[in-house]
Order: sequence, then C-alpha cells, then structure tokens
Amino acid sequence: MSKPYVVHGQKGTGSVPVEAALHLLGEPYEVVERGPDDDRPAGNPMQQVPVLILPNGEVMTESAAILIHLADTHPASRLSPAIDDPRRPAFLRWMVYVSAQIYALVWARDDPSRIVADKAQEAVVMERTRERMAFCWRMMDARVSPGRYILGDDLTVLDLYVTMVSHWGPRRPRFYEEAPKMAEVVRRVDQDPRLAEIWATRLG
Repeated sequence: MSKPYVVHGQKGTGSVPVEAALHLLGEPYEVVERGPDDDRPAGNPMQQVPVLILPNGEVMTESAAILIHLADTHPASRLSPAIDDPRRPAFLRWMVYVSAQIYALVWARDDPSRIVADKAQEAVVMERTRERMAFCWRMMDARVSPGRYILGDDLTVLDLYVTMVSHWGPRRPRFYEEAPKMAEVVRRVDQDPRLAEIWATRLG
C-alpha cells in the first residue's frame, strides 16, 4: 500500500484547495495542522503553507504548482486540461495569475509591518493591497468566458483555487461585485456536495 500524501496546512489558507483536490481525486492524505507561529520544519525554508509531501517523499511547495501537479498526474479526473487541450494555455495563465497577482499580496496583508516601519502606514498598505486585489479580480473576470466553471463545463483546480482565494481581501462581497461572471462559478463550487465538509471545516 502506497503512503498517503501529507499536507502541512492551516485552516483558511492555500492548503485548503489542495485538500479539496486530494479529496476529489480520492487520494488518501493526512493534514498536519500548523499554527501561524509554528516553527517546526515542514520542508519549506519560507516557513509558509501549504507544503505537500508526495507518497515518494518528495516535497512540494507553492499552492498553484501543487494543484497543477495533482491534476496533471490524475488525467482521468479532468481537474486540469490536457497538454493538447486548447484550454491549456488559459488554465496555466490564470493559475499563475491568481498566485502571482492576488495570492502574493496576502504576505503583506497578514502583517503590514513586514514592508513598512511606520505604524500609521499600515492602514495604507491594507487599503492599497485591497484595491489591487479588487482590480486584479476585475481584470481576470473581463477576460474569461465561463460555462459552468471558469474554463467551461469541467471543474478544474482553477475553480478550487479561485473559490479559496476569493475569501481573502477584499473578501466575497467585493469579489462578487468586481467579478460577476466568476461569482456564479464560485457559488456553484461553494455548493458542491462533494466539498461541503471541507468547506465547512477548513475555511476557518
């Protein structure tokens, strides 16, 4: 019997869509819950989650890369478009876009003192990163043509990713306003009965 995947994660973080993907794939996995000040080694020198330990012991970090890997290594799941699928370029584009343009801002929002020394400027950081995230959602929404899901009729890990990240600043009400097309997709993923328990227990 192969070893299970091990997810080092935390409620309400980028580890949640990884857990959701593993659940949809029917893969056995364990979660190592890590608090915000947890300094136990997890295989990531950045001390960030998620970290995924593959059954062969290899360590993966970076949520978008993990999700793409899981989907691509389980092609029958249709959680990612195949290499020769015409939707593949858009899939890669938006996975990286969400990670680089939106998710990356959370590092500053979690603790604005990481980038400003003046306490009075922390509110400015929060306001400007919030507006940047809203802008990025708006730009993405203008460039996608969803079906039931963002790339068409198949649920992919992109839908899981957007569903999770849209909970963060500027939070769901603003996301719905800025990204009305993706809002319909996110509501559908929220209500997917296969994911109900994960969303209920792991969103935080």
